[in-house]
This record gives sequence, C-alpha cells and structure tokens, in this order.
Amino acid sequence: MPTRPSASRRTVLRGAAAAPVAGLGLAACSAPDGAASAAPTAPVDLGQETEVAKGGAKLYRDHNVVVSRAKDGTLKAYSTICTHARCPINKLQGTTLICPCHGSEFDAMTGEVVQAPATEPLTELSVKAANGKIIAGPAD
Repeated sequence: MPTRPSASRRTVLRGAAAAPVAGLGLAACSAPDGAASAAPTAPVDLGQETEVAKGGAKLYRDHNVVVSRAKDGTLKAYSTICTHARCPINKLQGTTLICPCHGSEFDAMTGEVVQAPATEPLTELSVKAANGKIIAGPAD
C-alpha cells in the first residue's frame, strides 16, 4: 500500500498563517461586537415631532430608526439595520443613510438602496405623531 507523503513544515505553517485571515473575512460581514443589531420590537417614543423637518430626516441611533418627513408632512420610519450584513447604520448625510461596514447607502425618505452592496430596501416601521411626540415601532 503506497504511503502518502507527509505535509512539509512549510505547508503546515502556511495553513496556520491563513486561518486567522480567513476568520477576518467572515467577521467583516457581520455586525460589530456589542452593537445593537435590531429594530424596535415595541413602540418607542423618539422625541418631539418638531425634530424632523419637512423634506428632511433624523437618525435615532439608540433605537436603530430613521424618521423622515415628506414635504406634505407625512412621516415615514425605517429600521437602520443594513440589509446587507445587519450592521447598524450610524450616519445620515442629508437624507442618505450610510452603512459603516461596507458602504451601502439608503434613501431615508423611501428606504430604497442607492448604493450597493445591499440589494434589499430597509424594513419599514410604523410611525405616528401623538401628543407632539414621534412614536415608531414594528410595522402594523
């Protein structure tokens, strides 16, 4: 029965060196450790209704929510958990949300993707103004 040649020291060392690098590639496509990676599961009081200007948007990082107000005054809310790798989005530039993990961009007014790698829109949430406060939560 023929014997298989044993792996050389060089082959073993190459494999050991590549293992941590492979792990980094997997970690790069997941939410950061300790990051809240969920949208609200119950209605949340986000603050004063006047905080969101007509034609603008406001990012509520602590709740992973963005609220926008159309020029006609209609409110919309979306989860700010990126649909690409579930990273919490932490940057709003004008009405464009920018994910810190891979650079996906979303329109805060519609939830639509405006720059890949994400391909799915943000999850829409229910939102209403009650007693001068903005209340957002899971879709009805």
